[in-house]
Amino acid sequence: MLGWWGWFFTIYAKVVIDIATLLNSITSVFMLILPVPLFVVGLGSDRHPRRIREFSKGAAWFALTCAIWVAVAYSLGMLPPTTYTPWHLPTGFGYSWFRVDVNALTVMMLLLVALVGMIVARYSYTYLEGDTHEGRFHRWLSLTLGSFFMLILAGNIWEFFGFWVVTSLCLHKLLAFYPERPSAVLAARQKFLFHRIADASLLAALILIVRTLHTSQFVGIAPTLSAIHGPLPESLQIASGLIVLSAILKSAQFPFHGWLIQVMEAPTPVSALLHAGIIYTGAFLTLRMVPIMSRVQWAGDVLILMGLLSLTVASLMMMTATNIKGSLAYSTCAQMGFMLMECGLGLYSLALLHIVSHAVYKAHAFLASGSVVDHFRAPVLPVVPRITTGWQVIRSLTVAAPIVIGTAAIFGVSLPQQSALVVMGIILTVAISQLLLQALNMGKISASRLLLTVIGLSALVSTAYFGLDRLFTALFRASLSSAQGPVGVVQDGLLALITAVFVGLLLVQQMLPRILKQPFWQATYVHFYNGLYIDTFFTRLVRGFWRMRSSQAPRLGQSREVQS
Repeated sequence: MLGWWGWFFTIYAKVVIDIATLLNSITSVFMLILPVPLFVVGLGSDRHPRRIREFSKGAAWFALTCAIWVAVAYSLGMLPPTTYTPWHLPTGFGYSWFRVDVNALTVMMLLLVALVGMIVARYSYTYLEGDTHEGRFHRWLSLTLGSFFMLILAGNIWEFFGFWVVTSLCLHKLLAFYPERPSAVLAARQKFLFHRIADASLLAALILIVRTLHTSQFVGIAPTLSAIHGPLPESLQIASGLIVLSAILKSAQFPFHGWLIQVMEAPTPVSALLHAGIIYTGAFLTLRMVPIMSRVQWAGDVLILMGLLSLTVASLMMMTATNIKGSLAYSTCAQMGFMLMECGLGLYSLALLHIVSHAVYKAHAFLASGSVVDHFRAPVLPVVPRITTGWQVIRSLTVAAPIVIGTAAIFGVSLPQQSALVVMGIILTVAISQLLLQALNMGKISASRLLLTVIGLSALVSTAYFGLDRLFTALFRASLSSAQGPVGVVQDGLLALITAVFVGLLLVQQMLPRILKQPFWQATYVHFYNGLYIDTFFTRLVRGFWRMRSSQAPRLGQSREVQS
């Protein structure tokens, strides 16, 4: 009997191994062919716009299905990295190939972009119905999504750079979709120039990295750096600075943010795809280069300063915005600054959590922005807003602080070891105080009940924040190695500055009706309403550059005169 049982278990184990091998192969093929239908649609003809529309939606659904299958397979541990068609590059540049890099970061981003892409494609199905260039729109939308998927999956540095450029060029076609709208075309051209500078900066950084570390794979960077003790070589420090520049330009950070605000004349699905997906390429680049960025302290300090500057200026400008899309665009600029600041603080898992939550929210916000008008059509009784006093702000912070401190203590957050996360807790306290202010400003009848409800909601929000931080840290520990955190006098000063900025923004937002009665703040309000005139400067530069290009290009009439 034992002999028969032995044969049975041997055959059973062989069948299980064969099935697992087959599933690995199928899953690897799914990752490779995930963007293929999108490329087929994008490279096809737009003579039949209805068919293109159907195929584009079907390709987006296919990509989402494959992404879900990949996520399930990765969670079951049956998805290894796969390399296809390698070829050797000139000396010092390593190899280039189609390598599907499988880790928690790429799988999460793949699933997120597939979900957003499917929603945008489904929304575009009816949004562009009947448009003269409907087929052309769906073609470029499919090409943009397909290129972005390949950027996420790329495990080879040169493959990553190639699709980094292609994604930006395809997005440019969508942003300038209506050439008869001069402001949209001008904003797209401004973005085009900034992104080409980002491309040159990233290319120089990648050349320095490959020639110094002698590897062209993302997975080979960390093991090679582990052998380097002490400060990194000067070439890698320069490369980290160039990566920071690329991330800032790609993320539309101040003062290079103007195109993100002015490009709102593009179709609404394009705005949703940009603000809920492609705008994260800068932050995604930083997360992919964590082994290098976490070893260069000054690069993190630059990210903190630039991110803090951008979120401050964008938040103040958002308070002066008079249209829905403009307010959402300023919000994206501020949130991207927040993400880069988190990366500079070494909170990489928290930055990824921020990307996921912001993408879902911003996709819904843009696609539902048109229905906001219906809310203002309904008849409502005029309500005189109550002016918040400084004492009420202090009370709300006093109530919010114990909630956050208690929750942080439950999750083991301590000041000496996790000073950066403590600062995030202070920011959470500022955010929760916004909820408490609404309850404190209510009348005496309903104030107590509402206050208790808001306190319970605040405790729930605080628990979710620190709980998700712990969850993402555990899930992405292998992909996003934790940095040591800011150390030194300069870094302590940056943490104090972050705290002061967020408390200051809270005071400005709550006391804005009162301070606007003073002439100084009225003038300041006007300056921020006009974007501090930064975008005007860059707009003139872009117009001059394109005018110079058009004057240098030979005109058809001039060539005929020369020939005659």
